[in-house]
Amino acid sequence: MTAGPRPSPSTCFEEAFWACGEYLVAGVDEVGRGPLAGPVYAAAVVLDCKTRPGWLSEVRDSKVLSAAERERLAPAIKSESAAYGIGWATVAEIDAWGISVANRTAMVRALEGLGMRPQRVLIDGPQLLPGFATPQKAIVDGDALCSSIAAASIVAKVTRDEVMCRMDALFPVYGFASHKGYATKSHLDALQLHGPCAQHRRSWAAVQRWGGMITEAGGTQNPLKGRPVPGIVADGECGRMRTPHLPLKGRKVPGDSHRQ
Repeated sequence: MTAGPRPSPSTCFEEAFWACGEYLVAGVDEVGRGPLAGPVYAAAVVLDCKTRPGWLSEVRDSKVLSAAERERLAPAIKSESAAYGIGWATVAEIDAWGISVANRTAMVRALEGLGMRPQRVLIDGPQLLPGFATPQKAIVDGDALCSSIAAASIVAKVTRDEVMCRMDALFPVYGFASHKGYATKSHLDALQLHGPCAQHRRSWAAVQRWGGMITEAGGTQNPLKGRPVPGIVADGECGRMRTPHLPLKGRKVPGDSHRQ
């Protein structure tokens, strides 16, 4: 029996809270859990409960949209939503904490970047954000069911893809612009030929195996060892990225610029 098409996201979840007087409902999603290289990104989006922009009917889980569709929708979402925020966790943080903690950290940073305290948070997936004081609701397949989460998935995906394209200019032998750090054959071949760069997740088994990090004694080299690259990697082992042009908090300000 084949699965049918995925449902279109709706504002049913948001409307349920709007009806109770909770008008600041933030949907949050992350992208970049699976790649072998690059940071994990998250975005939070608060829809305007008083308007229904035309793009809302086009919003889908970012994975089912083409790159052109995502790049067209992301600026509209950012300019016509009530608020949005962007956050990330660096490769050093992923290696030090593990991907699950890094994902949650990126989500919290995105929510902190809204410039407002949401009254309710809708999270893609089965888990809540421990320690985040705002009431939360976890929604499995939220990016396919919930409009604000789907919108957040688009903003997060477009932002991370832009970062990976910049990394491609710094590390051209790996092809980051094409595969965005995922484990494609061309990426694995480049990793085997050149070894890992500062943006590879050195705690990951595939990077250790294909990057020649397995020693003759069967151990691994220091997974956190890597030459820092200004403007891309963390300031310190688990520090925040020192990039004035890449928003940690993604606060929405006039002109669509960002403040740290």
